[in-house]
Amino acid sequence: MKRILALLLAFVMVFGLTACAANQKETDLSNASWEEIVEAAKGTTVTFYGWGGDENRNNWLNTTVADYVKENYDITLEVVGMNIDEILAKLSGEKQAGATKGSIDMIWINGENFYSAKDNGLLWGPFTDKLPNMEKYIDLDDPETLNDFCMPIDGYEAPYAKAQMVMYADTAVTPDLPASAEELLAFCKANPGKVTYPALPDFTGSAFVRNIIYEICGWEQFQTMEADYDTVKAAVAPAMDYLRALNPYLWNEGKTFPDSSTTVDAMFADGEVVMNMSYGPFSVASGIADGTYTETTQTFVFDKGTIGNTNYMAIGFNSPNKAGAMVVINAIISGEIQLTQYAQLRELPVVATEKLSADEKAAFDAVDLGKGVLSQAELLAHRLPEMPASLVPIIEEIWLNEVVGK
Repeated sequence: MKRILALLLAFVMVFGLTACAANQKETDLSNASWEEIVEAAKGTTVTFYGWGGDENRNNWLNTTVADYVKENYDITLEVVGMNIDEILAKLSGEKQAGATKGSIDMIWINGENFYSAKDNGLLWGPFTDKLPNMEKYIDLDDPETLNDFCMPIDGYEAPYAKAQMVMYADTAVTPDLPASAEELLAFCKANPGKVTYPALPDFTGSAFVRNIIYEICGWEQFQTMEADYDTVKAAVAPAMDYLRALNPYLWNEGKTFPDSSTTVDAMFADGEVVMNMSYGPFSVASGIADGTYTETTQTFVFDKGTIGNTNYMAIGFNSPNKAGAMVVINAIISGEIQLTQYAQLRELPVVATEKLSADEKAAFDAVDLGKGVLSQAELLAHRLPEMPASLVPIIEEIWLNEVVGK
């Protein structure tokens, strides 16, 4: 009996070591075929870390996406809600400790955070050239496929969803919606104390200020601008003058600003302010549907356009399941899953329309986006590129020094 137990123990140890070795062939992924990657991912768990504050997105990930990858690839998707600064701090700590096997597979990321993570070696790649759906569904020449906030992606992240800055107001209260910075100033004068925006560095507030800079100063010069405080300050000075001119007509006369976009959302819903803004271009439809906003609430953009960007999916440098992460990412950029994101979450899809089949295009066209929103075509016709990530914190500092309370 002891001999049999010893043999069984030896078998288990060998089997375990073999399985471990099979799961640790990460260096072979660069030469593996897609079929081999899919096979390596079968039966594994993939962790997806990202901001968890959107319950609709959480439900979509935990049901639609999780069910899809389980049924098609036998992958268990584990969604972990965590702020990006905490995610990067965790990865950075593991990097400093020399941890070669972490707990983070996929990461929801973009902009300054991608810039920092890539620069500090916290991401694994390149990997996007391995994903069949990149070629099948994504425009590989799109500037937003190649660059994130003007920083070369180099295959270290795949597109997830598109966002675009929009503004909105209740047309029953304010029927004339501003189509330019000049008209916005007149709008604020006509509604004193009833307009505001979130204090920077709130993501939405920061985007609003960058939009004003584009309106007043143009956008082209910033695409290649040096990340130098004095250089940027000189370039944005006319926009800072404009923002100071707004202050007397804003909520609390621009002496202070609401701490977050969530606070401004509540102020707008309560009628304390008459205008709001969002990076979710179809968010008004959701607000009307759930009764938060009136049926006369309408989205608008400036005639010159508004900033749009893409958010992405990356893989942690020490992800224990890189193969599984690639398979899940490939699934999310498929036409099928992008359609569910468009329909269920009302997020601008990342798939290229010209790459869709006739049936897929018809399915996207048939999506009812709801009331009070602009069409995808109109949004994309007014879409402006983001600034380089390195300029964003400089602009936020300039705003704090030059606008608040001035």
